[in-house]
Amino acid sequence: MIRFGAPVCASLDLACRKEWIETNGLGGFASSTIIGLNTRRYHGLLTAATNPPVGRQLLLAKLEETLVVDGRRYELSCNRYPGAVHPQGQLLQVEFRMDPFPVFVWNVEGRTLEKRVFMVHGENTTVVEYELIGAASDCTLELRPLIAFRDYHSTTHCNDSIQNSFHEEDGLISLQPYQGGAATLHLAHTGAGILSTGHWYRNFEYDIERERGLDFQEDLYNPLVASFELHARPLAVVVASTTRKEARSAGSLRAAEIARRAAAIAHAPCDNPLVKELTAAASQFIVARGQLKTVIAGYHWFSDWGRDTMIALPGLTLVTGRPEIARDILNAFSRHVDQGMLPNRFPDAGEPPEYNTVDATLWFFEAVRSYLQYTGDYGFVEQHLYRALAGIIDWHVKGTRFGIRMESDGLLRCGEPGSQLTWMDAKAGDWVVTPRHGKPVEIQALWYNALRVMADLAERFGDTASAARFQTMAEHVRTSFTQQFWNDAVRCLYDVVDGEMKDGSMRPNQIFAASLHHPILDLDHSALVVEAVGRELFTPVGLRSLSPFDPRYRGIYEGDPWHRDGAYHQGTVWPWLTGPYITAYVRVHQGSKEAKAQAARWLEDFRGHMSEAGLGQISEIFDGDAPHRPHGCIAQAWSVSELLRAAVEDIYTAVGQGAGSAAKGTSTGYRPNFKGLLPSGPEVL
Repeated sequence: MIRFGAPVCASLDLACRKEWIETNGLGGFASSTIIGLNTRRYHGLLTAATNPPVGRQLLLAKLEETLVVDGRRYELSCNRYPGAVHPQGQLLQVEFRMDPFPVFVWNVEGRTLEKRVFMVHGENTTVVEYELIGAASDCTLELRPLIAFRDYHSTTHCNDSIQNSFHEEDGLISLQPYQGGAATLHLAHTGAGILSTGHWYRNFEYDIERERGLDFQEDLYNPLVASFELHARPLAVVVASTTRKEARSAGSLRAAEIARRAAAIAHAPCDNPLVKELTAAASQFIVARGQLKTVIAGYHWFSDWGRDTMIALPGLTLVTGRPEIARDILNAFSRHVDQGMLPNRFPDAGEPPEYNTVDATLWFFEAVRSYLQYTGDYGFVEQHLYRALAGIIDWHVKGTRFGIRMESDGLLRCGEPGSQLTWMDAKAGDWVVTPRHGKPVEIQALWYNALRVMADLAERFGDTASAARFQTMAEHVRTSFTQQFWNDAVRCLYDVVDGEMKDGSMRPNQIFAASLHHPILDLDHSALVVEAVGRELFTPVGLRSLSPFDPRYRGIYEGDPWHRDGAYHQGTVWPWLTGPYITAYVRVHQGSKEAKAQAARWLEDFRGHMSEAGLGQISEIFDGDAPHRPHGCIAQAWSVSELLRAAVEDIYTAVGQGAGSAAKGTSTGYRPNFKGLLPSGPEVL
């Protein structure tokens, strides 16, 4: 449980930096700050995924709350307007806690009002419960829904197109304020008195959007006020949904959600507190795509990205004991392989997938390998994936989009003018910040790993000619890589090689040459890479994307999109890189007790962060400069997954080792059960 008392709630500066998020397994979410002051365009009580996991529409922005006690009105809400915060309900708020979902507590004239917010898994439904604890004589709760009905990337402004009407019947209010709208908002309630209003609340200001150099003002529409007589019934419920619900179902929905979340934590492979917290966080990223599953790359604004999904898959699904979800994800993405490439992104509006990445496809091989390590399910891979994987290799050999092709030295070249194909993909207008055209270091490591995976699979499936071919290709790649990429002057790897051009920028990409399952470097060279990366790039919250000694280094991530994109991979810290760094660190120290203890201490540093920004989550990025303030998405899939994977695989146990020995064509349904076998914390190391 995460808890904050009255002093934190009363401090706008502290409270507005602490955000909660509820997700629904469809791509939809509810989110705000711990005092209900919306600081982002993405904050709201119901953002529905109308075409899961995309088509996201922010329908209900918030409920303005007033408690009336013996005729005296107490405003519980909190909003920022130009030059003012009004009302200031945070001054009456005595507590916020995540238990397991957001709970707000106010004290008014000795009466305690508790508000609970949670989303229902598998539905675009948010339940809001208010319970008065203590004397309830002459207490009325007034709720004013503020609606947006917009794409979640946009903002709403006062307009004449809105329809000032709603339908009410048997405790259910239905609103569709714009003709031809994508969704109807249903508000079920427990016996409230309803009064039509039809007012615009104007000029809400969103501080985070202002900081990001984006449109930060919005108008919201209030169609009605709902009044609950708490002296007659101390529990008031509003269920906001895109489907017709009954408010009286709130209790059973809450119980089901508590049980579901407890079951998710029960999948944690050990009792280490951080592992359990990361396991709970991991469940928020797994969402539906049709009848299969995919991964939301980050909240609030990302959809499912191929690169992020493949990197995050082991930590989100296999470490947490849900191989069936991994199988769904691999199956879903394999269906979209085109010209030997995995999609990089599925757009929000349902347009065709985008194929503009060189590494997502190569991470696909590592995800398949990891799936086999945990399950031994070679039958699934042979039947559904092997042909696609072999086709990918063929396309990369002969060449595919964006100049991606294998050259005579066996290495992969990629890049065309105006393109950004690696994970360092920031682009502002026509400015590609880190083009990295040529032969990026991590692409060669991934290519080698993919060839070794394919050699193993081909041998397993009796395709001996292909096995020999893939093994020969891998050996050629390794020889060429060592000749071209080792920078003996600084005893680490070049970041990009392109003919005679050798980019010596100190970046974290070289860590993958030492961390992947089939490392392209030998142990001695790997140790030197780990030492160099640790010396210049390591921070308590991840690896910097560029050395602070580089003149291009940007230590603060701030400003409008142009300035932020310019810093995104030019010094900004990425916590997901902690995972491969720990893997390489423990490996070069040959799994020693001391190395594991050190890695465990590094991971424990993240526990404090999980109460700092996105509560219970790991942020996307941090400033390169201390104190490393968090930025970007408040919840990032690969940040969570890579910390979780490294914790389990590299520190507490060698998860899944030997699982791949299952007989050819079998599906074992294997799920490691490490309870009772693992240390409870780093102190035992």
